[in-house]
Amino acid sequence: MAGLVVFGVTRLSGRNLFVVTGAFAGAVSVLAFQVYGRAARLTEVRVTVPQLSELTFVVNNEAKQVAWRLFVETVTRVSTQPLADDEGLLREALTSLYGLFGTAREALKSARPSVQITGEQTVEYLAITMLNRELRPFLSTWHPRLKAFEQDNPNRPESEWSQSADCRAELRLVQANLRGYALGFARLAGVKNATVLVDAATQGE
Repeated sequence: MAGLVVFGVTRLSGRNLFVVTGAFAGAVSVLAFQVYGRAARLTEVRVTVPQLSELTFVVNNEAKQVAWRLFVETVTRVSTQPLADDEGLLREALTSLYGLFGTAREALKSARPSVQITGEQTVEYLAITMLNRELRPFLSTWHPRLKAFEQDNPNRPESEWSQSADCRAELRLVQANLRGYALGFARLAGVKNATVLVDAATQGE
């Protein structure tokens, strides 16, 4: 059938050829518009952001992909895993937080800006809020202090650092808040059973 159609078109000329090619171009344009429309269609999602209130977000398919990437990065890092006072290393947790900061920033830089609608937020807002309210303050405070201890005491274990307990206490608060952001990214990405997935990841299951 396709061969017959092509053969028939090649034998057309003049006005008939113009009509057929115009109809074909129109059909292609309609199909492209429908595909673009599905990709650009906005979905409204309500998310409760740590330290803020419930906000309304709008996302399209591309924004959902960014949210999915941020969700995976947030829940699979050591930075979200509970760290008991006698377990793990703060250096490892801080390195993980730095990695999350860099990955989130790259994810935002590589994606096109979301459509902004008055009164509603975008996935960029949630990600930047996480970076500036949670990661940046914690890292800017504790990274220099831990680094100074490591440089001044290269042969002493981290457990002998006098500020270790304070750092771990604040880390636990950051980890709890990161769980909230992970749930937010999951909701924006359209993940079902997000709470179950986040709890399983943060508990190391």
